[in-house]
Amino acid sequence: MNRRFLLTGLILIILAIVLGAFGAHGLEGKIPAKKIASFETGVKYQMYHGLGMLLLASLSTKFSFSFRSVYVLMLLGVVFFSFSIYFLSLQSIIGGAYNKVLGPLTPIGGLLLIVSWTVLFFKILKNKTDE
Repeated sequence: MNRRFLLTGLILIILAIVLGAFGAHGLEGKIPAKKIASFETGVKYQMYHGLGMLLLASLSTKFSFSFRSVYVLMLLGVVFFSFSIYFLSLQSIIGGAYNKVLGPLTPIGGLLLIVSWTVLFFKILKNKTDE
């Protein structure tokens, strides 16, 4: 699981850098500033959680419990939250009416991110390891 956290975190970070550059340089003048700001929010949260996964990779060896549920919740949260924002922001460029499908995924993704960190909090709280 440690390797999976590390690799997933790195992929999320690499994609966040690429998408951030695309948002900053490739979208100007093509979509409204408000949509660019939304796109950047998706990038920020993806980067934060990519870094979070790197942190979890380093912490996972210090605890006796499984981080699998945290990993799954966090990854789904990033995909639902950030990627729904990307598609909603780019809707005028790529076409289609995604609001009905993707609109509800954004807050669900945010909730999954909150739940992932909350689950980690309680797992650490319950863990009885020597300090």
